[in-house]
Amino acid sequence: MTRAVRAARIAVAAVLPAELALVVCVAAGVRLPAPALAAAEAVVLGVLLLDAWVLHRLYAAARAAGEEPRAALRTAVRAVVPVQVRRLLRHELRAGASLGWWVLRRRHGVRPGDLAAAYTGPQTAMMYGMVFVSVVETVALALLIPWPAVHRVVLVLDVYGILLVIALHAACVTRPHVVGADGTLRIRYGALFDLAVPPDAVASVRVERRYPEGRLVTLSEGGVLDLIVGSQTTVTLELHRPLAFTRPLGARASARTIRFHADDPRTLVSALRRPAQA
Repeated sequence: MTRAVRAARIAVAAVLPAELALVVCVAAGVRLPAPALAAAEAVVLGVLLLDAWVLHRLYAAARAAGEEPRAALRTAVRAVVPVQVRRLLRHELRAGASLGWWVLRRRHGVRPGDLAAAYTGPQTAMMYGMVFVSVVETVALALLIPWPAVHRVVLVLDVYGILLVIALHAACVTRPHVVGADGTLRIRYGALFDLAVPPDAVASVRVERRYPEGRLVTLSEGGVLDLIVGSQTTVTLELHRPLAFTRPLGARASARTIRFHADDPRTLVSALRRPAQA
């Protein structure tokens, strides 16, 4: 069974990019040769059948071990679908849903009495700039590319890229940092990062503007986690104990110090200190 699971995981990782390219071509109106299209769909069908068989076997084994149906299905999916694929699909679905939240001017995970702390200030201009550049690029390529089939493929990819950038920004706007009434802090970045910090884990918190180098989520030696927005952080959180967190692609790590950005860091820090002073 272990070999079958490994084969299913490899098949999913190999076929998904090819299927995505095929979908883009079909959506763009590109006419593929019938034999090539049939062969591609046959391969995809074979992979789906293999995955369905493996999922069924794993589900049956989990049910036999006493798991509930939903838990058994979750166990089977986690065994077959790589965590990176699951995280990316989940992010795109949540980012797409955030567009609706953004239009309705609603925020996710913010209850009455909670403080919502925005963090999109340093990246807003950059996001809109990327959208503008992408639109200009789409128009320019439409005028420069002489081949209709290539033009349609590029158009679909460009439109998808524009929507993805807007959805990422919408996810950041509708999923702010949250300080609960009990002092619990929820540090987020869109649908990519979400870490809950209980109040008893906080040793100290202060406003501290820094300009670290690195990617969005950067873990330094000594357990220092930087959640960087627009090349800066404004709040430093010292913890009594290391807290585990999940990176955007699913890797696990732990941090003893967390530095992140808030547009109004003083208000956030005051809200975190208030339960300790009460």
